[in-house]
Amino acid sequence: MENFVVSARKYRPQHFSTVVGQSHITTTLKNAILQQHLAHAFLFCGPRGVGKTTCARILAKTINCENLGKDGEACDKCNSCQSFNNGASFNIHELDAASNNSVDDIRDLIEQVRFAPQAGKYKIYIIDEVHMLSANAFNAFLKTLEEPPAHAIFILATTEKHKILPTILSRCQIFDFKRITPSDISAHLDEIAAKESINAEPAALQVIAQKSDGCMRDALSILDKIVSFTNANLTYSNTLEHLNLLDEDYYFKLLELLDNEDLPGVLTTYDEIDKKGFEGDMVLNNLSEFFRNLLVSRDPRSINLLQVVEGFRNRYIAAASTISPAYMIGALNILNDAEIGFKQARNKKLHVEFHLIRLTHLKQAVTLVEEDGAVKKKHIDDIKPVAFKQISFVAQKPRPGAKLIVETAKVKLPDQLEQLATPPKQPLQQKLPHGSTAVDTPTALSSGGIGSLKKIREQIQNRKQDLAPVHVLNETLLAEAWNTYLQKLQENNQVTSLSNLKMAKVNIIDECVFEIHADSRIQQQFIESEKVGLLIHMQDFFNNPKVQFQVQLNPAADIEEVGIEQPLSLRDQYFKMIERYPIVKEMRDQLNLDLDY
Repeated sequence: MENFVVSARKYRPQHFSTVVGQSHITTTLKNAILQQHLAHAFLFCGPRGVGKTTCARILAKTINCENLGKDGEACDKCNSCQSFNNGASFNIHELDAASNNSVDDIRDLIEQVRFAPQAGKYKIYIIDEVHMLSANAFNAFLKTLEEPPAHAIFILATTEKHKILPTILSRCQIFDFKRITPSDISAHLDEIAAKESINAEPAALQVIAQKSDGCMRDALSILDKIVSFTNANLTYSNTLEHLNLLDEDYYFKLLELLDNEDLPGVLTTYDEIDKKGFEGDMVLNNLSEFFRNLLVSRDPRSINLLQVVEGFRNRYIAAASTISPAYMIGALNILNDAEIGFKQARNKKLHVEFHLIRLTHLKQAVTLVEEDGAVKKKHIDDIKPVAFKQISFVAQKPRPGAKLIVETAKVKLPDQLEQLATPPKQPLQQKLPHGSTAVDTPTALSSGGIGSLKKIREQIQNRKQDLAPVHVLNETLLAEAWNTYLQKLQENNQVTSLSNLKMAKVNIIDECVFEIHADSRIQQQFIESEKVGLLIHMQDFFNNPKVQFQVQLNPAADIEEVGIEQPLSLRDQYFKMIERYPIVKEMRDQLNLDLDY
């Protein structure tokens, strides 16, 4: 049985002309060889599978070719080319920096560079994955890389250019490889399929090219797998099945259902997709890409951005002409939110269905209009907001001390005040001294109304002050107010706050301010936690909003706490705690706790 060779190795390019998608680099290298303007160090960088190492090997073979062609290609007939093709060339050395990245490996390489080639002009050293070299290895390599012998040429290859030291980059000619386009990949796959007698549909090869993401090696590996899966008969359907991709017919079907606002059909179609084993995040991502392709298909200037199977190209253009840009932009926004929140959702299927419902009714939400050269969102007029029943509120009596706002248009005044508010009736016309008549002006009426309103406010304020007099602080009232608040805490079963306030001492500073003295910082913190409720109680009791208080810590207690404390046993700590906070003992007794000390 003949040994199988994968397509990536079997059809590896052997000349610059067979390199796919890197013409900007191969042309430069061929001209440099023909004009004998070769640098002593090259750096090939770019994504994986785009031809970096392949171009390095072709360059190494072409440099030492004895019968170089006029187009800058190797002859493949001389001794140097044949030895290279057979893997027996002594002038070309390859080093894998991923496994030979130490200083000693670089020193061995430097020792070999000193010797001239036995045959040919140059000794070429290809160092692959050069970014894997250690910092010390890079430093050891600097001098040789900057001033190598005349017969030595270094070709470095890497996928991570940013990891290479700037001192290395400055000593090399840098060539940036680009991703290979899907059209170039599919054309190359078609050539290989013809050579291998593989029956492949163009749509299937285009799907493979898109799935490879610009990597020719991946595309060839996928081709080998599908050939084995389909017995050398590649169709669009079996390629989708092998790559676990969803047919784009489903997305066109969903688009039609969404356009018709057919919610049952949308949910049924998604359920069918879910039963085929496709994950919700993949459906959301592909649906986003589908709307993106529709959006770029509307304008001939952006049609080149459409990267789909050639058979669906006209279908995209036709579908894009029937859907408004407003709907596409709104759909992309909804799908973006859906993808962001997919990982946090517990019910993944319900999460996807919820956003599909939003897409179904997207037309009823907003539309886009163009105003002053800008596209803006605008609510659709035929969407009516939900009407809520108006609730009539019952007037409540204000609590003592609250501010009373009088509005003549809403409050019914007492009889004695209503007489003051009503301006005196005057005839429309009255005789003046000279017998002429005049009409009462609105200014006169309004001035009379303002004066009456001012009198009403003054009388109401006087009545309010008569009903609730304002008190100032004195020892008798303060003690009464203090005990009232303690009783309220006891009724609410706030034992901790009650015990701390009982132990506190109260001192009057002036007629509106008093002080509360605490014996410890913990007691001070408990009192501070009751500050809001205690302040409201005091202001209501004295009917005086100016009443304030301060919580102070006794200086003796502060000194005692700051001082150096001797270590106590667990038993002593407990007795000291209940001495300062009796509530702890009460809790122990009520809960029947046994202490281990």
